[in-house]
Amino acid sequence: MKNIILYLILFVLIPYAMAASAKDECYNCHFSNLEDKPGKMYSGDIHFVKGITCSGCHGGNSSSDDQDIAMSKNEGFTGVPNKKNIVDLCLNCHLNENTMKKFGSIKSVSHLKHFKQSAHSKNDIATCITCHGVHNIKKVSDPSSPVYALNEVKLCSKCHSDANYMKTFNPGMATDQFDKYKTSIHGIKNLKGDPKTATCSDCHSAHNIFNAKDPRASTYAFNVPSTCGKCHSDKDYMKSYNIPVDQLENYTKSVHGKALLKKHDAAAPACNDCHGNHGAIPVGVESISHVCGTCHALNAEMFNESPHANAFKQRNIPQCEVCHSNHLIESPTDALISRSNQSKCISCHRENNDKGFLALIAIEDGLDSLLKKQKYASKLLEKAENLGMDISDYRYELNELKKVLIEARTITHKASLPEFMTVMKSGFAIVNQAINDGNNALDDYYMRRWGLGWATLIITLLAVALYLKIKKIEKKQKS
Repeated sequence: MKNIILYLILFVLIPYAMAASAKDECYNCHFSNLEDKPGKMYSGDIHFVKGITCSGCHGGNSSSDDQDIAMSKNEGFTGVPNKKNIVDLCLNCHLNENTMKKFGSIKSVSHLKHFKQSAHSKNDIATCITCHGVHNIKKVSDPSSPVYALNEVKLCSKCHSDANYMKTFNPGMATDQFDKYKTSIHGIKNLKGDPKTATCSDCHSAHNIFNAKDPRASTYAFNVPSTCGKCHSDKDYMKSYNIPVDQLENYTKSVHGKALLKKHDAAAPACNDCHGNHGAIPVGVESISHVCGTCHALNAEMFNESPHANAFKQRNIPQCEVCHSNHLIESPTDALISRSNQSKCISCHRENNDKGFLALIAIEDGLDSLLKKQKYASKLLEKAENLGMDISDYRYELNELKKVLIEARTITHKASLPEFMTVMKSGFAIVNQAINDGNNALDDYYMRRWGLGWATLIITLLAVALYLKIKKIEKKQKS
């Protein structure tokens, strides 16, 4: 393979470049006669290798060795391009698919279509030459290119780590991204010479860079999972790192993924909320509870007060992940704290005389009993309502049970049966009152029905008696 590449360089590219330079009198003058820096640098430029003469960017007639003709405005000579025109000048070729194909490029030009709307293009913050260079432009795959994977982060940091420079464009933007990147798993591997790990452009894109709040940005909240998934879902790409590639698939099924991607809840966590942005690292055993606790503060606080906290620490067991998983976090149900196959508790507390197992039975039975009573109370109130009774106040009181159930399920993180039962006691008080109210409403209804019935009967009897009395009087008068 190396011999083939060498052959191409010696027998194809060099003669091609030499043939091109023979036609480029501008280059011949600047390289051979003037020996200036641009001339020397251009001999290694990808455009030179492809046979593009100096006039391709500067205009003029590069086939003439007469300076007046070569640099004549009539020949289209523009000299040094104006900064504001550089992007248009480059895109004139690089956005034309047919032109690019002529020079052997097989890549799509679509990634450049939105550059002029990107964050870098605003106010000419950065142009093509800012990143790619001027007369020494190399292919991205060339290790000497400033945009090569192992050079790119340092290139970006030239601006993004300069606080004085950045504050002229965005005073609120942090300038420690490169320092954080060096601590990340991506940065550590990249700085050790691994060109496959994620660099700035892998996450932010190369040309279509937008503010993270812009829906077009690859780092926009709803786009982050797919951005990370480009690499982390690629089996062949991740094979050498021995990393699973099902994270994105699992995440989309999780309660977090559904909230973010289906319900479009921007507050729901994506990959970077747990792993970090520029300082991205795998979440460790000791840190996972702190990461989850950033949002689930009450749950984390309760767990740290539980006997499980020390037990997990001694056994080097990750806290939240053991019960809730990491990427495939599903909405928790009562099955997690039951004796069913879905239970997480019985993974450790299996024996019947185990203190934890006995507490589990009490918790499961308590919840089951409360939920059954809640269902019965709801049916009673519904029946009374269907009969025309006003039970709005009773229903409102029963709705308070939802808060109690949330509190009861949450307090299981404390693994304290007495505290759980205290909460449940208030729940049973609410549901028992609701049952009592429902029965009273039904009794009231039936009492009214019986009262109405008796009243109707009495009134009817009185009417009949009155009718008979009147008839008797009329008969007596006639006689």
